[in-house]
Amino acid sequence: MKHLTVRRIATAAVVGALYTVLTYFAGIFGITFGPVQCRFSEALCVLPCLFPETALGLFVGCLISNIISPYGIPDLVIGSLTTLIAALLTARCRNRLLAPAPPVVLNGLFVGGMLAWYEVGFTSAFPGVFAFHALTVAAGEAVACYGLGLLLLWQIPKIPYFRARLSESDF
Repeated sequence: MKHLTVRRIATAAVVGALYTVLTYFAGIFGITFGPVQCRFSEALCVLPCLFPETALGLFVGCLISNIISPYGIPDLVIGSLTTLIAALLTARCRNRLLAPAPPVVLNGLFVGGMLAWYEVGFTSAFPGVFAFHALTVAAGEAVACYGLGLLLLWQIPKIPYFRARLSESDF
C-alpha cells in the first residue's frame, strides 16, 4: 500500500468488526472453535486480494474473536498470527481463484498443529492427531474461503461503490 488513508483504515476496521461478529455468530452453532470448525468469518480472508488494507483488520478481528477461545493463549497467538500471515499472502495474490489458498493451507497446518498439541502434546500420537486436525480445519476453511469467499470475490467488483474503490487501488 502506498498511502494509508482514513478510508483504508476505516475499511480495515469494518472488516475486523465484521469478522468478530460473524465468528461470535458461528459460535451459536458450535462451529467456531475445535477440531471441526467452519467460521463464516473466514470467508472475509479473501478480501486482501482486492483490498490489501483489510489484512490488518482481519488480524485484529481474529485476535478479538480468539479471546473467548477454549484453547486460551496458544489460540490467541497462533490463530491470530496465522490469520495475519495468510492475509498478507492473500494481499499479494493476483489470481482470485488462488486467493483462498493461503488461509486454507496455513490454518490447516498451524491451527491443526496447535489443536493436536493441545490434545496430545508432542507424544507419539501427535502425527496422527495432527493429520486429523489439519484435514478437518483445512476442510472447514475451504468451505468458508472457497465457498463463500470466492462468491465475495466474484460479486464485490460488480457493486458500483467497490468497483470505484478497485479502480483507485494501488496494486
